[in-house]
Amino acid sequence: MDIAFHTVNVFSGDAFAGSQVAVVTDGEHLDATQMQAIAAEFGYAETAFLLPPSARTATAAIRIFTPRREVPFAGQPMIAAAYVLGRLGRLHGRPAGHRMTFEAPAGVVPAQLLLEGAHLMGAGVGAPMPLEIGPVVAPELVAACAGLAPEDIETGRHPPRLLSVGAPFVVAELCDEATLARATARRSAFRTHIPLGLARGLHLYARAGEDNAALAARTFTPLHGTEEDSASGSANAALAGFLATLQPSRRKVRFALSVSQGAAMGRPGQVQAWTEWRERGAPLAWVGGRCASVMSGHMRAPPSEDNADFLHSTTNKSRLSFLSV
Repeated sequence: MDIAFHTVNVFSGDAFAGSQVAVVTDGEHLDATQMQAIAAEFGYAETAFLLPPSARTATAAIRIFTPRREVPFAGQPMIAAAYVLGRLGRLHGRPAGHRMTFEAPAGVVPAQLLLEGAHLMGAGVGAPMPLEIGPVVAPELVAACAGLAPEDIETGRHPPRLLSVGAPFVVAELCDEATLARATARRSAFRTHIPLGLARGLHLYARAGEDNAALAARTFTPLHGTEEDSASGSANAALAGFLATLQPSRRKVRFALSVSQGAAMGRPGQVQAWTEWRERGAPLAWVGGRCASVMSGHMRAPPSEDNADFLHSTTNKSRLSFLSV
């Protein structure tokens, strides 16, 4: 069976910059084993699989896989999925309008297309859950995971914290962009201090000049199959939501960040993250940016879970027969 896929670069209007994402539109024909194999084959930070939704009001259901495991929410694959549907116009017999709704394991995700006139330029998505502010993480632990010294961690505005709007990250501010450029993921330290059960990864940022709304960032996710994510929508959305709570006037209608990310990997991108305050509760975080379509095509579906077991058993039998000749 052949399945359709599209690859998109998110957070850049250029075809060879930004964050690489694959979107498979035939997800209803695949089981979790096949999805995981396809995500590993692409090797991108995330691959999205679109399925028919359960609710009539939703545009599509979505599942997201890193090269190693499924995750309940991630920003850029949601953005890529919305962008692909905006280009296709419809999927599973349902039209894709300028506003969409996705059913994700983490919850319902609103999405909207970013247009310039009649031209589709990108997409933005809202977080599936309100900002959750977790415990403080010691600067020494963050420094160990990033190959830095404890004094490189800036704690004037806030200490490192566990934050989530659907995907948990340890978020820390660094002293400056030069320090950010020196950071490297230390896998052994991650296993000890930021294990999979605690967070998806470590999101580091620094102020980019005098404008507090302009930041540079890097996201390390070594336990998910990629040492560094060229850009993280969910981490930057959580960061925007958290920084909004630190503003002198917390009830601003809108708080926005422009985050440069990916330059250290040769894939520069620009992430737009913003929050919208509601009458009650935490701010609703959004993240979006420009997108570029790179390629579309079809690929052979890998063996399903049942067929994989069958092939494994027959391959072993064939090997034994060959060796006995």
